[in-house]
Order: sequence, then structure tokens, then C-alpha cells
Amino acid sequence: MVMKMKVAFGMENDHELFDGHYGDSNFFAIYEITPSGEVKIIEKRDNQAKDMDENEHGDVNKFRAVMAYLQDVDLLAAYRMGPNFLRIKENTRKEVFFTKTKNFNRAMKNLLQYLKDRKYIKEDIERINFSDTMSSLGD
Repeated sequence: MVMKMKVAFGMENDHELFDGHYGDSNFFAIYEITPSGEVKIIEKRDNQAKDMDENEHGDVNKFRAVMAYLQDVDLLAAYRMGPNFLRIKENTRKEVFFTKTKNFNRAMKNLLQYLKDRKYIKEDIERINFSDTMSSLGD
């Protein structure tokens, strides 16, 4: 049985990751990645917590709302994370990954290299085709 990993990218639009706190992303691009290197977009999930009122910067209630909304996801990929980063690492089993770029294609390549380095992906990542996968969903 092949274990599939679900990844949620915090997105600004179809081509760029959100340049702010993960919980403020416009939507989450949910991908499925297998050890053989198959990459498939599952959905574009609206961020229902984006406009939540916060009592303070890094509000714990917003953190809980985002985590509940992404409960089926294994790894959170973001250009930048807010104060809830430590809460994610300490209070969930989810992994977090900083992409180091807002460009989605480069972010995906960085993530695939990270997964290859961790020995999750067994294939040569240069052979993996994921380009323009988000456009297959439409709007």
C-alpha cells in the first residue's frame, strides 16, 4: 500500500504563495504526493478563517480554526508563518515547511527536494511533472 501525503500550500493566487501569516492565506492548494513522486492537486480550499476576528496577534482561536479546517493534511507549506508556528510544531502531528520562495513552481520543487532528502520520495525529482496542475481545477 502506498502512503499518500497531503500537503496544503497557503496561496495568494494560482501562481504565488501568500506573503503573510499562513492563517491569512486567500486559499489553500491541497496536493497529494506519493513516494513514487506522483503529484496531484486535490482541491483549492477557501480559507474560512481568513477574516476571523483576532483578539491578539497570533490568536489561538484562529490557529485552532485553521488546524481544524486542515485536519486531513499532513504537511503545511508556506512562504512565511506567523506566531502559531510553534503551536503547530508543539500541538499537532503536522509537519511545516518553509518554501523560501513565493513562486509556486519553485516552492513545489523545494518541497519535493525536502521530501527526497527525507527519503519519502524515492524517484529522481527532476522527472516529476507538476507544472500547471492548479489550472486543471479551474476557478
